[in-house]
Amino acid sequence: RCQRWVENCRRADLEDKTPDQLNKHYRLCAKHFETSMICRSSPYRTVLRDNAVPTIFDLTSHLNNPHSRHRKRIKELSEEEIRTLKQQKIDEAFEREQATQELNESNAQNTVSEEGGEEQEEEVVPLTLEERENKDYLKSLFEILILMGKQNIPLDGHNVDELPEGIFASDNFQALLEYRINAGDEVLRKRFEMTAVNLEYCSKVQQKQMLEICESCIREETLREVRDSHFFSLVTDEVVDIAGEEHLPVLVRFVDDSHNLREEFIGFLPYEADPEILAVKFHTTVTEKWGLNMEYCRGQAYIVSSGFASKMKVVATRLLEKYPQAVYTLCSSCALNSWLAKSVPVVNVSIALGTIEEVCCFFNQSPQLLVELDNTISVLFQNNEEKGNQLKQICRSQWTGRHDAFEVLVDMIQALVLCLDSVISDSSVRWSNFIAGRAFVLSSALTDFDFIVTIVILKNVLSFTRAFGKNLQGQTSDVFFAASSLTAVLHSLNEVMENIEVYHEFWFEEATNLATKLDVQIKLPGKFRRAQHVHLDSEITSENYYKEILSVPAVEHIIQELKDIFSEQHLKALKCLSLVPSVMGQLKFNTCEEHHADMFKNDLPNPDTLSAELHCWRIKWKHRGKDIELPATIYEALHLPDIKFFPNVYALLKVLCILPVMKVENEKYEVGRKRLKAYLKNTLTEQRSSNLALLNINFDIKHDLDLMVDTYIKLYPEKVEFQEDFLPTNNTEVTEDA
Repeated sequence: RCQRWVENCRRADLEDKTPDQLNKHYRLCAKHFETSMICRSSPYRTVLRDNAVPTIFDLTSHLNNPHSRHRKRIKELSEEEIRTLKQQKIDEAFEREQATQELNESNAQNTVSEEGGEEQEEEVVPLTLEERENKDYLKSLFEILILMGKQNIPLDGHNVDELPEGIFASDNFQALLEYRINAGDEVLRKRFEMTAVNLEYCSKVQQKQMLEICESCIREETLREVRDSHFFSLVTDEVVDIAGEEHLPVLVRFVDDSHNLREEFIGFLPYEADPEILAVKFHTTVTEKWGLNMEYCRGQAYIVSSGFASKMKVVATRLLEKYPQAVYTLCSSCALNSWLAKSVPVVNVSIALGTIEEVCCFFNQSPQLLVELDNTISVLFQNNEEKGNQLKQICRSQWTGRHDAFEVLVDMIQALVLCLDSVISDSSVRWSNFIAGRAFVLSSALTDFDFIVTIVILKNVLSFTRAFGKNLQGQTSDVFFAASSLTAVLHSLNEVMENIEVYHEFWFEEATNLATKLDVQIKLPGKFRRAQHVHLDSEITSENYYKEILSVPAVEHIIQELKDIFSEQHLKALKCLSLVPSVMGQLKFNTCEEHHADMFKNDLPNPDTLSAELHCWRIKWKHRGKDIELPATIYEALHLPDIKFFPNVYALLKVLCILPVMKVENEKYEVGRKRLKAYLKNTLTEQRSSNLALLNINFDIKHDLDLMVDTYIKLYPEKVEFQEDFLPTNNTEVTEDA
């Protein structure tokens, strides 16, 4: 783009500049671009579209200039002549700007000059040489930080404890900065060639400030798209450890301009132990710091580890009180049974879930351990090879997140225990002491009667919600019909609760049979037996003990959670899925969405015409051609070529699409969560940074270095002044030793 401008404008003084130099040090005037090529959607500055090229040139003005007819024969201008020429042009532009200032007051917010004349810098007041050099210097620093974020390079280098005494090693940032200087970055070389040898090029405080600006600018690119889309939903993932502090990862769901449902990571929120404080900080961060209008939030979901569920439920409740349309739902990426189990407020359940995760991680850490487990399964299931092969395949996946995870565990627990015992007793020294030690600990945990009773009871209680939860993660029609089956699920669980004595008796008998198979003693937990010695008159059987502390609380909690997560508003929203043509077809086009769409009435462009529009929508698909298939998902419906002819339907589908319970149909738009998992897996806890994480996860988002530099100068003017004052002058005395 810059090269074309130089060629067409006959700028002899810029002929020897490379396109990269032109792009870095010069700005194009807006008068050379068609109006359609200029994008004014940014609230910060006016920018060109990606495909913009300069096409408007006055190709006759050079005829009166004899120096422009044979450009290649013109002598190369000296540096002094170039500076003089530039200053003349700047003075001329400034005079023209003063003459037309009154006419341009209404457009003062645009940063690209619209007047004719020679090409000038964006700023009305020209930058001094020191200001330009300082901006170039800051730009170089930002470029290094962005590179480190995208490539997941931690800021710190070697740990001080790792280095011998007297040895100094630069951190990663300073090492990259030095490498760039050695590679020929003149801006950095001039800045640091006269500084003390032991002086930090960029202090930790300044690095942190610049990283916060990088993070904010990168996040703003995503948030701008969210605001343009209006409606969005918020999703948090499991609490993670960032450099020793607990944080909540926050993701946002929205439909972009191309009608694609996207789920993007937008940052970490420091976790608070007090749920009320957490709720306030969550709301403040989203609305004030990130600038999202919660009035447009239509869904909220929280994927939490065991023990955090009750606190996040408080956050959801507080947001619902302020924003009733921010429906509290399940997240499509989490199985219902897994979510319900993690939310049960019973210590036994939390311990069991932690043990299950450790067992899964233990075997997945080594292919040899998986082979050993395969061999053990083959021996145990030699009379049922089909079942054995199925379990082998499950073992090589993240089976702890399955809908039937507890059923799989009960089927597999004997093989797991035998395999762990073989690792412990192996005399061939195949396994390291660490692996053998971990195997001993896990084997002891799996053969604890407390653990066995817990997984058997959870398996049986969650069997009532397994099919329901599986449908929620199925096709759109499955989700629609699952909403209708909730009443039956609750009826079954209430019937269990009314007859808990009978049900628990069967569950406990199954647990004792499994314990006998594993040669595990049936007894009360040690902590309870120790408490009984204090209260000698306390007599309770194992069966009654587990009924009171496990079966009853688990069933009661799951019933209540299902009622909370599938509120009346949530169910009404799911009923609106009958708008999807394939669901209409299964209902014989006898649907009544208008009764359920009342909750979204204020979100519609023309609510008064909704009934007539829905009638036309049904007729369109009922009398379609024989060769036309009914769209099966919201994604397909949103991409119909004539969807804009049904504005209310289009608006409803967009709102339904962003509900966290709906799965992202196109996997390439769900990269935010996958990249988050990859970052956490590949980065050591002490090297994690909330700022660098956002840059790494959103590495493909475009960034504006000029905006970052301008923001830094505006926020930290004293830093810039200090850096300018620090530069050596002609009066600075430098000794030979220095």
